[in-house]
Amino acid sequence: MAEQRSRTLLWILIGGGAFFLFVLAVFTLVYITLQAGGGEGAGLGAFGGGDRIGVVDLDGVILSPQPVVDQLKKFGDDSSIKAIILHVNSPGGGVAASEEIYREVKRIRSEKKKKIVVSIETVGASGAYYVASASDKIYADEGSIVGSIGVIAQWVNYGDLMKWAKLKDIVLKTGEFKDTGNPARELTPAEQAYMQSLIDNMFGQFIQAVSDGRGLKYDDVKSIANGKVWTGKEALPMKLIDGIGDFQTAVSETAKSVGIKGEPTLVRPEKEHRTLLDLLLGDMSQYLPSREKMLEQQVGFYYLWK
Repeated sequence: MAEQRSRTLLWILIGGGAFFLFVLAVFTLVYITLQAGGGEGAGLGAFGGGDRIGVVDLDGVILSPQPVVDQLKKFGDDSSIKAIILHVNSPGGGVAASEEIYREVKRIRSEKKKKIVVSIETVGASGAYYVASASDKIYADEGSIVGSIGVIAQWVNYGDLMKWAKLKDIVLKTGEFKDTGNPARELTPAEQAYMQSLIDNMFGQFIQAVSDGRGLKYDDVKSIANGKVWTGKEALPMKLIDGIGDFQTAVSETAKSVGIKGEPTLVRPEKEHRTLLDLLLGDMSQYLPSREKMLEQQVGFYYLWK
């Protein structure tokens, strides 16, 4: 009986070990694939010749100018990259973050004399359209969502909840407007006017950016800047985009415009390298509290389509 138990335990250990090695091999293969998959054409260096176009993705809500600004700068400084395509699928995001990307697009065009073209996939609205307006050309599909020129500031007021729970909000401040937007109370009329003045100022900056980038009159842009979005088909006669077409259309037209003959080599930024431990355990940072996350209740200003 003891010998039979020993054999059973041995087979369990052998089977468990084999399963562990199998799982380890799978994760190792995935890891090697991710390490090698630096993107389409990534890492080609000088072997790509002079027919290279850089592709930068602007995806999701824009909460930070990074890594898009760094990627644009890298392609802007690379003499082997003849043009850059900004592949957009975003409803916009933070005012300052959107503006930083917008300014980098303008800088590369003016200082590096390099063509930057935007290809809007599903959505290119608000802050994403703000960025796009700085480019040489904008392409969108007929069903793409474009526009939403406007500013929004939004937060939750939980003052009634605090009263119900018999909690008191205690604030010590140095000026009348220091705690403007305090979610524990209503805005005063003066605070409302103050906040509106900030939003109006940012709104004017947005309109001016679109006016300058698209070659339109300020008042003409202002007349349509009511937060509405349009399809790509509607946006074309409004001169908010330059052409109807998908990503491949943008690639082909951009290649022709910079003298590339034939199919260009598309170069994407290298993907972030992840360790095997990252693949096994995943990124836990989103679940861990930080001082920044604890301060996320303050008022934010957004070029965002909601």
